[in-house]
Amino acid sequence: MLRTFRKGGIHPADNKLTEKNPVQILPLPEKVTIPLSQHVGTPAIPVVNRGDKVKVGQLVAKSKGFVSANIHSSVSGKVVKIDSLPDLTGYKKPAVVIEVEGDEWEDSIIQSTDLQKDITLSKDEILEKIRESGIVGLGGAAFPTHVKLILPHGKKADVLIINGVECEPYLTSDHRLMIEYGREMLVGTHILMKVLNVRKAMIGIENNKADAINYLKGISSYLPGIKVYPLEVKYPQGSEKQLIKALTGREVPSRKLPVDVGVIVHNVSTAYAVYEAVQKNKPLINRIVTVSGKSLKNPSNFVVRFGTSVQFLIEAAGGLPENTGKVISGGLMMGKALNSLDVPVIKGMTGILIVPGNETKRKAIEPCIRCSKCVTVCPMGLEPYLLMPLAQNENFYRLENEMVLDCIECGSCSYICPANRPLLDYIKLGKVEVNKIIRERK
Repeated sequence: MLRTFRKGGIHPADNKLTEKNPVQILPLPEKVTIPLSQHVGTPAIPVVNRGDKVKVGQLVAKSKGFVSANIHSSVSGKVVKIDSLPDLTGYKKPAVVIEVEGDEWEDSIIQSTDLQKDITLSKDEILEKIRESGIVGLGGAAFPTHVKLILPHGKKADVLIINGVECEPYLTSDHRLMIEYGREMLVGTHILMKVLNVRKAMIGIENNKADAINYLKGISSYLPGIKVYPLEVKYPQGSEKQLIKALTGREVPSRKLPVDVGVIVHNVSTAYAVYEAVQKNKPLINRIVTVSGKSLKNPSNFVVRFGTSVQFLIEAAGGLPENTGKVISGGLMMGKALNSLDVPVIKGMTGILIVPGNETKRKAIEPCIRCSKCVTVCPMGLEPYLLMPLAQNENFYRLENEMVLDCIECGSCSYICPANRPLLDYIKLGKVEVNKIIRERK
């Protein structure tokens, strides 16, 4: 019997249109716009000036504070602007604009494709490499990886989980990475095990990726302690708490972190980035991005340099279809709709989805019929039908007591609601207000 979490969950259509499409390297654009905040935490501070020439992999912005991340140039060329420019949210944020001139890399970066398995660095040296390289969680959260690897005083992990679930409809970037860069990802996993001083790593992959499961099972035997686990196909199994429950049976308590139950979770793409940083001195300058949609001419998986515009990415996949209703950054369930295509690809971007207009129109909202479907599918055991009116009526103290902050914003409640109620929309608004109250209380 396949493992899975037992509380809640849904089964949206996979629509993995690009699962068989090998990764393509996207050509370089004429310019890139590199935001200085591509991570959770404090924005990085620029260390270049207008007119400077930079190489691929050169530091352009240095992390400020503990929870922050370095930013590196993804291209070689000339810095033409340092200004506040729109990012994926539509708000203006500090960014460095570079005009591309050739493709000259920092000399320290090893560009060979040969697999390098031998790990000669100490735990502290590895941690410093990861920090210097600006690696963040590449499953979408973008939390600085070096911070996650420094465990709080008194805490200890005995299991490393590598997340290869990719349960969001349409997205296949992690799937293709496991197939095409699986050996490198496994070495990255071994490196993470060394930093955390754990002897057991569990790679969780949903059973709709049988080729990746079989491939990684076949090549993982040369690295002790690493085992691949097929999982039942179920959304949102890629969420940390649900994945931990599925693989280990441990349940992360409310307001607690995975390390509180002895587990650290990293995405497969993050493990690959760690391999490149530690074994090849390559900072985080690109990633695989899925560009997909039912009406898109050439749905694809691309290796994209950060700072490349979304418009450039869509053109490479055949251009924007006439019937497009929304362009979404991320997955269909948890992604964000873009209000412009002239925004850059960043570290946390897993995919770009082109959604036809007939699939983006909201149906009329009807009164709640108390069917309890939203309660049944909530993976956190919450009562969305109750949380929505509490947020509407600004009853934020009651909302806090109803554990609204436990919501992982997976959207399962809105997906299943027969009355078309925008449950998650109001829950998100309520969470913002509850967090404000908690900050003021402190």
